Order: sequence, then structure tokens, then C-alpha cells
Amino acid sequence: MAFKVVISDKEKSVQMEVEPSESRALIGLTIGDEFDGSVIGLKGYRLKITGGSDKNGFPMKKTVPGARRVRSLVSGGVGYKPARKGERRRKTFRGNTVSEDIVQINTVVIEKGEKPLEELLGADEE
Repeated sequence: MAFKVVISDKEKSVQMEVEPSESRALIGLTIGDEFDGSVIGLKGYRLKITGGSDKNGFPMKKTVPGARRVRSLVSGGVGYKPARKGERRRKTFRGNTVSEDIVQINTVVIEKGEKPLEELLGADEE
């Protein structure tokens, strides 16, 4: 399965597929960790992990430690929007650590490189 990285820069978001060899460098990082963009081919960029989802579509949650999957009783927040006040529901979440089961991570740009994102990603597609 392809590993995807979603990069958000202010109001613009870009999705890119990452090679399996490059994605191994991200394993073990947690939500809130920063990493160098050159790991995934974005020289000069610094990215922060804000979330993600696993191979079955379950979202990562910052408050769940490790790479495990848990069923948690929630009343709102990431992965659940209640229809009425006070409503709670048991939902499944993935832990906050990037593992082999994660297929997508969401990131935000902390530091920009010399070249814009579109130019770097456009060169990769050709």
C-alpha cells in the first residue's frame, strides 16, 4: 500500500506519495514531532506531524500512546462530531506513533525551503 504525506502550508494542502524506503525514516515519530523535509524529498523544509490514519482508515489520536489500536468512549474531538449535546460514542482510534500500519500522515510546514512546494512536487511527477 502506498504511503502518503499531506503537507499543509497556510490555506493550501498538497498530497504526495512517498517511496517505502523514505517512509521507513518516519517510523517511530509521534504526533507533534518535527522532521526534516529532505527525508521525503523536500530539501530545506521542516515539517510537523499533526495526525494521520492507518490502513483501515482509523485516525491517529494524540492522547493514545504507542502504535496500538484502541476503542475509546468519546464525546467529541478528533474522529467524532456528536449530533446533540452530551452524546457519547465508542470509537476506534490508532495511537500517536507512526508505524508500519500507518498509510497517511498529515503535516504542517514549520520552515520553508528556497523553492516553493509546487516546484518541488512538480519535478517529482515528471
